[in-house]
Amino acid sequence: DQLHATATELTADPARAVVVTGGPRVFAAGADITEFAQRGGEEPFAVAQPAQVARIGAAFLRALNAVAAIPSPTIAAVAGVALGGGCELALACDFRVAGENSRFGQPEILLGIIPGGGGTQRLARLVGVSRAKDLIFSGRMVDASEASSIGLVDRVVPAEEVMDSALEWAATFAAGPRHALALAKSAIDHGMQQTLEQGLLTEQRDFVQSFVTTDATTGVRSFLAHGPGRADFS
Repeated sequence: DQLHATATELTADPARAVVVTGGPRVFAAGADITEFAQRGGEEPFAVAQPAQVARIGAAFLRALNAVAAIPSPTIAAVAGVALGGGCELALACDFRVAGENSRFGQPEILLGIIPGGGGTQRLARLVGVSRAKDLIFSGRMVDASEASSIGLVDRVVPAEEVMDSALEWAATFAAGPRHALALAKSAIDHGMQQTLEQGLLTEQRDFVQSFVTTDATTGVRSFLAHGPGRADFS
């Protein structure tokens, strides 16, 4: 709920860039499995009924979708483990900076269940269907090196440099044109959910929209007056 509330605030009043992080040993460990125990009754280890599972799953999905919808570049700064819902949180961001001590995984299958916060969809779109099936079917963890090799993370740095690296990267986006970046993110994300033909029409819509922003006023005017690379979007 707190994650959803913060993401909603960052959508209503966007920052120029957003970094999502956790602790030095645990980025996010995912769901508290005890939440999936049936409340009351004679059997202390009974599994929750579908209605209770649906409520929990909906809360996860709502929060992570809200993170994905933030109209700013988002970077997950991952040190330590990002498992289950924690891995899904990282997947909901645009980019992932991983510490050398990081581990990623979707271990739900080891409990006889499947990911429920976007893992089967965002992971497959990011690393490809075959690699996503390998991770999800096996439930195994991958280290930072393997995560980088399959495209799950974008940068690997020493664990103590994760936050600084993410903030430095975020600063490069923060210096850019915020409205144009938001439109570019929207065009890419929505286009990935459409056919190529529909995606190209989405791009054209957002392309035209970009010309009525203050960013275009600044950037195009600067180009016409001074040439490329000199616009100040601050």
